[in-house]
Amino acid sequence: MAVKLGFIGTGGIAGAHLNTLKTFDDVEFVAMCDVSEDRAKSRANEFGGKAYTDFRKMFDEVDMDAVYICTPPFAHGEQERIACEKGVHMFIEKPIAITTEQAIIINDYVQRSGVITSVGYHWRYQSNAQTALSVLRKEKKILGALGYWMGGMPGTPWWRVRAESGGQHTEQTTHIFDLCRYMVGSDAATVHGVAASGTMTDIPNYDVDDMSMVNILFKNGAIANITSSCVMNNWGRVHLEVFSRGLVVMIGGPGPLVSRNGQAEEVPQVPGMDRDRVFIDAVKTGDRSKILSPYADALETLKITSAASKSFITGKAIDL
Repeated sequence: MAVKLGFIGTGGIAGAHLNTLKTFDDVEFVAMCDVSEDRAKSRANEFGGKAYTDFRKMFDEVDMDAVYICTPPFAHGEQERIACEKGVHMFIEKPIAITTEQAIIINDYVQRSGVITSVGYHWRYQSNAQTALSVLRKEKKILGALGYWMGGMPGTPWWRVRAESGGQHTEQTTHIFDLCRYMVGSDAATVHGVAASGTMTDIPNYDVDDMSMVNILFKNGAIANITSSCVMNNWGRVHLEVFSRGLVVMIGGPGPLVSRNGQAEEVPQVPGMDRDRVFIDAVKTGDRSKILSPYADALETLKITSAASKSFITGKAIDL
């Protein structure tokens, strides 16, 4: 039996999911919803389903097993609540919200409803991350990590508006924060951040940070520093380095780079998984065990970036 899928938000990231999902013989697209009627109709014509501009109407009229929510950070909330009330399973693109207050409310709905959720932290599923994790799990103690998402500014207008994206650390570098949590194997205890701006005054409607650095103390004693910057034109550094005694594991690129006592180390590659296949299989079977980032777990990542946002303003460390 085919899983009946709807989409809310049919832009760029939705396209990546759609092009993967269309190759599955156990998926049927039944609805496409977007604030742009033309885009919703275009996706419906290409992949199937009825086009909508109002997700409330879509939920009322269409029988769905699951929905992909691929909207910007500021738009999350009501569609997840309705999905929970109607028992519709959810794949939700990151971040799940801008601040934790709303996400905590939605998480309560998720827990009460029992719907299956998966959040789009796709780095976790990749072979390089799974291989790195297999190395780090053998270590007695992980000491800490350094992470980076430094590059240029995306062209999406809402991305440069703090109230709509939450800032780069919340919307983009969230992948590095999440990967760090996953590799360190712990949630955060304390977060302290600093941010700088003032070099992008020629960019209209821009009020996010030009650069930020966030220090994290994890509950298991590990520490991390994660840096974001969106002003590095034609230059980029996007990866995570994890440290144990005599060991450095770098995740980013085609495979992890493992250095032990200053020497490159060859490690057996662990196969990755397709996040869409994992979600569809979970919906079909009810077995959630292969989902690596359900909503409640993604909330722990959001707590870090939300605390960093507060720390930028207050200058104080935030205890979680």
